[in-house]
Amino acid sequence: MKKLINDPAHVVREMLEGVVALNPGAVLLANEMVVVRAGLPDVAERPVAILSGGGSGHEPAHAGYVGAGMLSAAIAGDVFTSPSTDAVLAALRAAAGPAGALLIVKNYTGDRLNFGLAAELARAEGIPVEIVVVADDVALKDTVPAERRRGIAGTVLVHKLAGAAAARGLPLGEVAELARAGAAAVASMGISLGSCTLPAVGHPGFVLGDTEIEVGLGIHGEQGVRRQAIAPADALVATILETMAADGRFARGARVALLVNGLGATPPMELAIVTRAALAWLKAAGVTVERAWSGTFLSALDMPGFSLSVLAVDAARLALLDAPTEALAWPRGGALNQAPLSSLSPTANAAPAGGPVSPSGAELHRVARAVAHALIAAEPELTTLDSVTGDGDLGASMVRAGDAILALREEAFPTVCTGLAALATTLRRAIGGSSGPFYATGLMRAARALAEEDPPTNAALADAFAAAVEAISDLGGAKPGDRTMIDALEPAAQAFRDALARGTPGSDAWNTAVQAGLAGAEATKSMTPRLGRASYLGERALGHPDAGAVAVTVWLQAIGKAADA
Repeated sequence: MKKLINDPAHVVREMLEGVVALNPGAVLLANEMVVVRAGLPDVAERPVAILSGGGSGHEPAHAGYVGAGMLSAAIAGDVFTSPSTDAVLAALRAAAGPAGALLIVKNYTGDRLNFGLAAELARAEGIPVEIVVVADDVALKDTVPAERRRGIAGTVLVHKLAGAAAARGLPLGEVAELARAGAAAVASMGISLGSCTLPAVGHPGFVLGDTEIEVGLGIHGEQGVRRQAIAPADALVATILETMAADGRFARGARVALLVNGLGATPPMELAIVTRAALAWLKAAGVTVERAWSGTFLSALDMPGFSLSVLAVDAARLALLDAPTEALAWPRGGALNQAPLSSLSPTANAAPAGGPVSPSGAELHRVARAVAHALIAAEPELTTLDSVTGDGDLGASMVRAGDAILALREEAFPTVCTGLAALATTLRRAIGGSSGPFYATGLMRAARALAEEDPPTNAALADAFAAAVEAISDLGGAKPGDRTMIDALEPAAQAFRDALARGTPGSDAWNTAVQAGLAGAEATKSMTPRLGRASYLGERALGHPDAGAVAVTVWLQAIGKAADA
């Protein structure tokens, strides 16, 4: 286990100290794990206090939601452990006034017991207290009665509703009723790609196979209601929303707010894909999404996965969601883009010249397809090599290149020149990163060199090859010995030209070039990188060939095999 902590026994206190250090609107009680809104009015003038909390490990919940317009105080227990009764009572004493307090409690036994007892003690002291229990986990719809379902990420939406209602100055009974109705109107469900690791335990709570996921899990590292094979994001989103629909949570014509929540280790990229899928599914189902947010709102430590929460809304509830708050973790906004796609079209490149396809153009098309298949087949090797000294994306980039080449029809190759130009345009569009510009530049330079050659002579091909290598070197600044693709390209181009000058037949000369390229790529194992991401590794890159140079040898060999066929 690797954690950025000091001592497992002190993670909660140190975490809370870090949270309040960045929030001038919150303070931490000296003797309790309680964060209270700073600058509260005098006790007699305080509106209804909104309090929530639970075990730690759900950050930014709950301390991140302390602020005007949301929580008055948040109570933190140990990781995944309910806070004590005394801590909850301390929070009530610190935040509440004669208007009373509302406790928002997730439906777990420990939370209900400790918050419930604290409420009784506070009432005995003359503090009016109401409790709202959130039980929004629809994954348990076929397992337990509705009132025994778990409370998960939908709780954050209830925080917002209650906080906005209290900020309006409404009495405790009305605030509690609005929160209670909100809790009944929200449905949530989660899916995990793996477990999480408690700092004091040091190992995951459960282990999944490489292709397994947990469906319908809670927020404490426990297993879900079932285990299944991984599926595309669209299918997982559909699983959740279909479960909600089957539970009667929405139907065609409904208006809802959507919360897409990361469970702790899910990157924004994946949450955005999930959001896209959820919005599309709900639209297709005839459900109007009035507000939507995506991010990590209530996590389970470092768990990879997500949950969806859907809250039925009307104008009154939307007004509460839209009301301002100073809570730092609330995302604001939520309005959807009603015109997400631009109607503007970029200027298209001129289409390649038409006309009949020359024999040499057809041959180039055949060879290009052979290269495409070879690049796709080499993906595992290239990914592995690039993961050692780069960012691991070269294999995927070469697959995109191969797929794009295979999509080109023979009509794009009326001559060798136009065929190379078509390949340049295709690779420029298909490959991101550095590979796309390099290959596109080389192919464009080679195309210009062969503008007057169809069919090109072997000598003209050698000159075009050398021109392409020079263009790539000029673009990136790489020279032989820098541990880049140039270390395979330059010796191959030189060997091809030299062999032809000696009178070697074209196919044999190309085989000589292939061997020189292979030797050049092999030599990169002992070169200290000077350019690209590998240069950041210095001598740690030694012993591994440069992935870009190896990719060059893949297509060099593919050209040779196709030419001999």
